[in-house]
Amino acid sequence: MENSRLLRLLVPTLVGIAFLLLWELLVRANGIPEFVLPAPSRIGASLVTNFASLMASLWVTLSITILAFILAAIGGVGLAILFSQSRLVEMALFPYAIILQVTPVVSIAPLILIWVGFDRVQLALLLLAWIVAFFPILSNTTLGLRSADHNLRDLLRLYGASRWQILTELQLPSALPYILAGMKISGGLALIGAVVAEFVAGSGTSTGLAWRIIEAGNRLDIPKMFAALLLLSALGISIFFGLSWVEHLLLRRWHESAVRREE
Repeated sequence: MENSRLLRLLVPTLVGIAFLLLWELLVRANGIPEFVLPAPSRIGASLVTNFASLMASLWVTLSITILAFILAAIGGVGLAILFSQSRLVEMALFPYAIILQVTPVVSIAPLILIWVGFDRVQLALLLLAWIVAFFPILSNTTLGLRSADHNLRDLLRLYGASRWQILTELQLPSALPYILAGMKISGGLALIGAVVAEFVAGSGTSTGLAWRIIEAGNRLDIPKMFAALLLLSALGISIFFGLSWVEHLLLRRWHESAVRREE
């Protein structure tokens, strides 16, 4: 098992190193201009040179992403629980949740900025990131709550269990894998929503990584643009693996998906 884990870490690392070496060689051999495609060495140098400003922007984007994700998790799980307790509420509100999901965030971002006010851009970015991240948690949690074993539910009712007891003792534990799967999707979408919102805001009042990318592009500082993209990719990967680790911790002792992973 240890060898298998080591192999899973080693293979992607070697592939990544080989890709970077090939990229470096092709750029140098073909004399590709830096403003078209910089070599990885130049991107690394730009990352070191602009480290302070890029890390400050990373923190802005990360803070918006985390807060939007937390609000999406609370709102999505809470509303899904409400749906599970009232079919009428679900029929009344679920279509509007779908509308939020299918409406492109780029199309509503200018309206959000106008309604919130250009002096509160951070709040507008948070709302836009929340809109993108909200639906996967709501949808997955609703499905998970519905998927609880009906025979066990009937048995609990037969023994006089209350609706709260059925929810906490049966439905929520059964829905936990669905909730965590929705959160893994939502974490990445929260980051995407924050970045897209920063692109649309594009006023310079936001200092997240998306604004650094716009700024670098306008100045044709392509290595800095790639450095910001690298940090965004690293942030997205970190969010995914962090949520995967939480999922593993919560499911490893009882759920089939996590148990099989350890074999």
